[in-house]
Amino acid sequence: MAGRLIYLIGPSGSGKDSLLDAAREALAERGCRIARRVITRSAEAAGEAAQAVDVERFLQMQAQGAFALSWFANGLHYGIPIAMDDWLASGQDVLVNGSRGHLSLARGRYPDLRVVLLSVEQSVLRQRLLARGRESVDEIDARLARNAQFTSQLLGADPGVVMLDNSGVLTGTVARLLHHIDREGICA
Repeated sequence: MAGRLIYLIGPSGSGKDSLLDAAREALAERGCRIARRVITRSAEAAGEAAQAVDVERFLQMQAQGAFALSWFANGLHYGIPIAMDDWLASGQDVLVNGSRGHLSLARGRYPDLRVVLLSVEQSVLRQRLLARGRESVDEIDARLARNAQFTSQLLGADPGVVMLDNSGVLTGTVARLLHHIDREGICA
């Protein structure tokens, strides 16, 4: 039996990395692997348990077929290692921190993937993005507008999307993620 792919998406600042870090042990106990992304930014700036490489190395890896999925967004290259395909083929379920903008490409390669959308109330998300200090107020407002549009389009087009609100305490979001995984028999 092939494993299932859980494709976690959400806007920047929604807490995807925090959720993965907080749920890592419980997911491992359920037999669910978390794919470690390769990203073209420094390890210190990655904000997640990612493998940092420079652009030249990333492009070499991509040309050598090292990635099951790869994309370019927000000035960075992202890749999910090809080892994920072996894990899925051996029956292991895999959770990846994916890209909302590249969901259709991921669905094309993995038609049965399960989408989990991490959402955050706009006011909370705005405060998180302001606190990071990476973008101007205008850039944050534009990001928030794109997020609202994307979320409404996705939910309207795909009723199978599981939405998790991460506006509050992270432990509650972890519990809801694990409840969904247990209920669906994913990672069992």
